[in-house]
Amino acid sequence: MPLEISPSGQPFAASVTGLDLSQPVSPDLAEEIRNAWLEHHVLAFPRQSMSDDDLERFTLLFGPFGDDPFIAPIPGRKHIIAVKRAADETAPIFAESWHTDWSFQTVPPAGTCLYGITIPPEGGDTLFANQHLALEQMPDALRQKLEGRYAIHSARNAYAPSGFYGETDRAAGRSMDIRPSEDADATQRHPLITRHPETGREALFGCAGYIIGIEDMDQAESWNLLTEIYRWQTQPQFQYRHRWQQNMLLMWDNRSLLHMATGGYKGHDRLLHRTTIGSN
Repeated sequence: MPLEISPSGQPFAASVTGLDLSQPVSPDLAEEIRNAWLEHHVLAFPRQSMSDDDLERFTLLFGPFGDDPFIAPIPGRKHIIAVKRAADETAPIFAESWHTDWSFQTVPPAGTCLYGITIPPEGGDTLFANQHLALEQMPDALRQKLEGRYAIHSARNAYAPSGFYGETDRAAGRSMDIRPSEDADATQRHPLITRHPETGREALFGCAGYIIGIEDMDQAESWNLLTEIYRWQTQPQFQYRHRWQQNMLLMWDNRSLLHMATGGYKGHDRLLHRTTIGSN
């Protein structure tokens, strides 16, 4: 059966059918998937019955495993983390804010794979915002404020002991095995405007949250600019809303997108297994 790639009908993303990811993927087919990934930024593979071995094998088609800090892997694995929530859980929804994965790292990951195991009958959509489109349609006056600027990224607001997922959050009984650490206080600088290493296309990189400031700006000035950027880059015209199905694999390009989780499934368990595609 030939590979079939069907655009979502939204500003980006596509569904991929015609392959069985429980079986090894040939180099030619992997290249075809990579090209579709670079074009559409988000690929959904419905009706896939995948083991953890299958998920890891698929991930390695596109790069090395990335490093997932502050979240413990599932038992018996080094590179798979569980994104899960119990039906009766009361802690805030994990990752319910716009971000790009691990932008505080020296070399942030290329992408992420997420496989749906237990999917609620409603809610739990994942939102994505295309940062190529956001930059291309940005008013000149705002873009001029960003040219040549570097943002300061850090995990401190999320994963430091005093952060959102810190000691207070652990005490609330969250299902996910998050491990806050003083390491989250580290900082890393990245340009606000980056160039995709494979396509050469420019994009905004990161947003307020993991970005805690802008180099050579005082706190008030940088926060005002970050707020202006955030309001622009997360607008609906740049977004794709992904609705999950059981046994669906999703992969997205961390270099092109912001994403965020949503709730709306109170009273239902939810479990997905996640791997990170490192940058070559």
